[in-house]
Amino acid sequence: MHLQGIEKVTLTALDLENARKFYTDWGLSEKASDKSSVLFESLNGCQISVHSSQDTQLPAGIEKDPTLREITWCVKDQAALEHFATQLASLPSFHRHGNVLKCTDPSGLSLAIVIGQKKELHLKSAVTNNWDNRLRVNQPSPIYDRATPVEVGHIVLFVADLAKCSAFYQEHLGFTISDTYPNRGHFLRCTPHGGHHDLFLLELPEKRVGLNHIAFTVRDLHEVFGGGLHMSRCGWKTELGPGKHPVSSAIFWYFHAPTGALVEYYADEDELTPAWVPREITPGPTMFAEWAIKGGIDGNTRRQIEAQAPSGQFMTDTPKK
Repeated sequence: MHLQGIEKVTLTALDLENARKFYTDWGLSEKASDKSSVLFESLNGCQISVHSSQDTQLPAGIEKDPTLREITWCVKDQAALEHFATQLASLPSFHRHGNVLKCTDPSGLSLAIVIGQKKELHLKSAVTNNWDNRLRVNQPSPIYDRATPVEVGHIVLFVADLAKCSAFYQEHLGFTISDTYPNRGHFLRCTPHGGHHDLFLLELPEKRVGLNHIAFTVRDLHEVFGGGLHMSRCGWKTELGPGKHPVSSAIFWYFHAPTGALVEYYADEDELTPAWVPREITPGPTMFAEWAIKGGIDGNTRRQIEAQAPSGQFMTDTPKK
């Protein structure tokens, strides 16, 4: 029995209306709201629940607001839910409300497990023409005006004790190590066969706990670019991207979010099976990004931030000096 992925992420915001605008621009659909919260969904029904930091009904935070308050993971069916109820029963933090299981991880972060309600999707994505595999014939590759994320693909957390926290997710929740930064970070996936990681745990020298970023899967690398350009046009600040990760191979673009830390569009990550052998990787700038653009691309000029915009209809319109 394995977890199936992330079902819901619960976040706080100091300015709820600003957060509402951000996640609407990000491409999520608003499904419900009241004076203290807004509920969004991705294409497959993965939920982002954004609350005022004054909401007293939320689980406790592990760092100062705005931040992550809870991750809800999903299982396939009742049998799988009962399996995890047994797995978690010995934990002092475990409690159950009907078909909702809850506990906290070693950092104190609230975790929930439910029977998944996300939809199966069949989406048309870009086909790439490689030298020896020409699949896109008589059709251009797609161009996206904006992104509509499919789901939350992974979350990255700062932890104070990497070994203890990683062991918790492996022993109690069935996670598998994909790759490691020895003594610094563990990339974990919740199923033996799946994307490169659903969770990345990172221990910093100062031993802080908290949220690093939440990553949203989109259809293909072209949607990463289209989504990032749209967010730029909307006035949101890029942290880094577009770029490419050597670990996981994904194309990425990171933005600052009003709910704390960063959010990421990403696509084209590695798909792993039980045959995959985890690697020990020395961290460093070239291992985080094979290449990346600091500050992003201006959504209007379509050039790197602060670069001069093209002056004519074609690049060749620029007069010779």
